[in-house]
Amino acid sequence: MTETADSAESSARVRYFDDQFDDEDVKFVFRRHPIVMRKGLVFGMLGPLVGVIPAAINPGLGFGWFFGGLAGGVVLGLLIFFRPWIDWYFSVFILTNQRFIQITQKGLFHRSVADINLQQIQSINYEINGIEQTLLGFGTIKMQTYVGDLVMHDIHHPAKTQRKIAEILRDEGIVANTSPINSRIQHEN
Repeated sequence: MTETADSAESSARVRYFDDQFDDEDVKFVFRRHPIVMRKGLVFGMLGPLVGVIPAAINPGLGFGWFFGGLAGGVVLGLLIFFRPWIDWYFSVFILTNQRFIQITQKGLFHRSVADINLQQIQSINYEINGIEQTLLGFGTIKMQTYVGDLVMHDIHHPAKTQRKIAEILRDEGIVANTSPINSRIQHEN
């Protein structure tokens, strides 16, 4: 290829996230189970209830107060539910051909990012604990690395997710329970 074709190809490459390298391919993206929003949903559902309380206490206020309070309660409920939704939607796990990235969002102004090179991953395990997790299909994935453990709570279908991550690591030539140097040598060959 010519130099102009290479630059056109790299500029045409789709970038899935801000910190993505030019030579990096996204292999798998997943989120936590939507169950993590349950508290926000429960408290958000109280908004419409609070909105209709004046009309319920004094029925003489009429339907205008009832529907006005209901509309105000729905808006209040959406505002209450907004933060848990932001935390869920913008918290994401990204597996590329070079690294594993965990992005955790807390409210509008706090984001933390954990970036782990694939060669540092030693093992990936999962746990489904209790009737709630079994019935709703979520659990915990524990990724053991050379720098420590990365624990991901409330992951949707943890067995399938763990298997997909292991398959991608195998496809990239990364073997668990080896030193980073041996893993890199195997990957280069």
